[in-house]
Amino acid sequence: MTVTATPMRVLDSLWLPRSTCGAECLAGAAARPVSSLLMAKRVLVTGFVLLLAGLAVPVLAVLPQRQLIKAQRILARAVLAGLGVKHAAAGKIPQSGALLVANHVSWLDVIVILAHAPARLLAKREVRAWPLIGRLAATLGTVFVDRSRPKSLPATIGEVRRNLAAGGVVAVFPEGTTWCGRMGGTFRPAMFQAAVDAGVPVVPVRLTFAQHGAVSTVAAFIGDESLAVSLRRVLAARDLSVGLRAHPKIHPAPCDGPTSPRRVLAKAAAAVVAPAA
Repeated sequence: MTVTATPMRVLDSLWLPRSTCGAECLAGAAARPVSSLLMAKRVLVTGFVLLLAGLAVPVLAVLPQRQLIKAQRILARAVLAGLGVKHAAAGKIPQSGALLVANHVSWLDVIVILAHAPARLLAKREVRAWPLIGRLAATLGTVFVDRSRPKSLPATIGEVRRNLAAGGVVAVFPEGTTWCGRMGGTFRPAMFQAAVDAGVPVVPVRLTFAQHGAVSTVAAFIGDESLAVSLRRVLAARDLSVGLRAHPKIHPAPCDGPTSPRRVLAKAAAAVVAPAA
């Protein structure tokens, strides 16, 4: 559940990969904004939905899993409606026992996935401490990863594996940071090990943002910009839509030679999700 952009100055590493996307990718993205009145309406509706969600946390915390999944789908779709973001899904979305891996463009990615898939998310540990959002994320079963402690990675992989083995769907963003949507990053293989160990398939998912029928970078959350700036651009966006396409399952298989199964899975999934040339 990444909601802070990765600064360009951060060195590429296992935990903090660097995107080559910057402000130049957003050129023209804020053209022809909606009226101030419509922006204000979007702010009020979205804020009201989030307030209700915060108040409902004690109830959500005791719901059976099936009802909780239904509640998170309703909540996510209400937030997207409040923001004025249209959305649609295509392909066979996994309902159980699968690792869902998606490209990462925006903080909106999380909301779109929750609106269509019965998934738990992998998020950085800092999200847990955020007011309202952190509590809501924990209630929805988010798996938190501490990127400041590489030695904690095996434990995080183990937690994801247990969720998968129990029949759950876990959604991750293997690029590790956000890109503009016209370009993408490398899928890092670590979390694919959870699918290998649990013996469940990987489902590659492509998220595509568009305006007026053409690919748009308006929702991209990149470079050094703040969440407030990104949120304002989304609130002002005209005819913003996002499509979620689930591609066929990729099953773990034994590999000959030095390449590990998780690396094979990561490479295969990245090839499917890569932006069209």
